[in-house]
Amino acid sequence: MRLDKYISQTTDFSRKEVKKMIKNGWIDVDGAIQTDAGSQVMPGQQVCLDGEPLAQPGPRYFMLNKPQGYVSVTKDANHPTVLELIEEPNLDKLQIAGRLDIDTTGLLLITDDGQWNHAITSPRKSCNKVYHVTLAEDISNETAPRFSEGILLDGELKPTLPATLDVIYANEARLTIQEGKYHQVKRMFAAVGNRVVELHRERVGDIVLDPDLAEGDYRPLTEAEISSVQP
Repeated sequence: MRLDKYISQTTDFSRKEVKKMIKNGWIDVDGAIQTDAGSQVMPGQQVCLDGEPLAQPGPRYFMLNKPQGYVSVTKDANHPTVLELIEEPNLDKLQIAGRLDIDTTGLLLITDDGQWNHAITSPRKSCNKVYHVTLAEDISNETAPRFSEGILLDGELKPTLPATLDVIYANEARLTIQEGKYHQVKRMFAAVGNRVVELHRERVGDIVLDPDLAEGDYRPLTEAEISSVQP
C-alpha cells in the first residue's frame, strides 16, 4: 500500500496533510525516515508518525453498550449519535450494523466491513437478535403462539418471520427475532395490544453484550466474535 494511503487510513489526517508530514520527515518505516509519499509499505512493516506507531489498516469491529438518548446514525442535527461515543480515527468510514431506536439500549455493532455488516442486517442471513423487553401490560397467553407463527405488522404486506418469546415475569420477556424491520419489536407488541416500556438488546447472532461493558463504553470484538458472523 502507498505510504500516504496507509497513514490516511489509520489517522484522521487528509491525504494532503499526510503528504506534508512525509515531506517534513515526520514519518518513518521500520526506523527509516521516509520522504516519498508514493513509497510502498509492505505487510509486517511498522509505520510511525513522529515516533508513535500507527495501527495496521484494515477492517475494524466494535461492540458498544448503547445508552438511551443516542441515535444510531452517523450524523444528526438534533440528537447525539452513537459514533460520538467512539474514539477512533476515520469515524466517517464506520457503519452501524443493525440500528437501535433512540430509547433502546444494549448491544450495538459497529464496523467498516461492509460484507460483515450485510451478514448481520440482511433478512436472508437469518441472524438472530435477542431483546429483553419490559411491557406496560402483562403478557397474554396468546402472544407467544402468535409471534411463533409470524405476525402482520401495521403497514406491512407480509407477516414477520417466526419469533420466539420466552416469558420471564408477567410483563417481562426475552424475544428472539430474525429480522430488523423499523421499530419491529414495538410494532409486534402493539399488534397484540401491548406497549413496550423498555427495550434492551442482549445478543446479535453469537455475539453477546459484554457484561463488563458499562453503558456508553465500547471495545473491539474478539477474533472469535468476528468469525462467528459469516459474510
